[in-house]
Amino acid sequence: MTVPDLRELHARVVRASVSVVARVSTGDLARATPCGDWQLSDLLAHMTVQHDGFAAAAAGNGGDISLWAVQPFGPASISEYAAAADRVLTAFAEDGVLGREFALPEISPVTTFPGSQAIRFHLVDYVVHGWDVARAIDVPFSLDPDLLDTGLKIAQSVPDGPERLRPGAAFAPGVATAEGAPILDRIVALLGRDPTWTRVHSGRSSRPPL
Repeated sequence: MTVPDLRELHARVVRASVSVVARVSTGDLARATPCGDWQLSDLLAHMTVQHDGFAAAAAGNGGDISLWAVQPFGPASISEYAAAADRVLTAFAEDGVLGREFALPEISPVTTFPGSQAIRFHLVDYVVHGWDVARAIDVPFSLDPDLLDTGLKIAQSVPDGPERLRPGAAFAPGVATAEGAPILDRIVALLGRDPTWTRVHSGRSSRPPL
């Protein structure tokens, strides 16, 4: 995959998440989500600050943990999600960003990550988070085949094992899927979600990804 392809794919995933969040109403914010005990307001607060945290990391400021602090999310915050998405897309579009080292303290307080790897982290998070939001508000979430193929490759590269059971783990253990399951179902299952999750019968939930 070339660098321009990676950033273009990432941007399309983030914009897809913006489209589904735009369908959230203020009355939806207390809804359950596939992310453990999080309500939709908690999920959206996390998604918003992660955009700004990754944007800061692209600018060389990711080590400042205060930039990753989740802020309360209320009805007036829904429009802020799209603005935060624009900020991270602008940051990732800068020349040379994939050659930079990103400090991502919520993933590792001691290790930095190449920009290309950081963008992959962010891309797969928003494949899954877009699905999370869509399930919470009972609407479809569709991605083009090339985005799904990329998301699946990244999800398959995320280690599974006992570390996912530790407090604060980014993902719950992977969930089995039926043979021939849709690619999006396979992605969310690899990252600890139950693809059959619904608000009325939540089934197995997961920790939200960083």
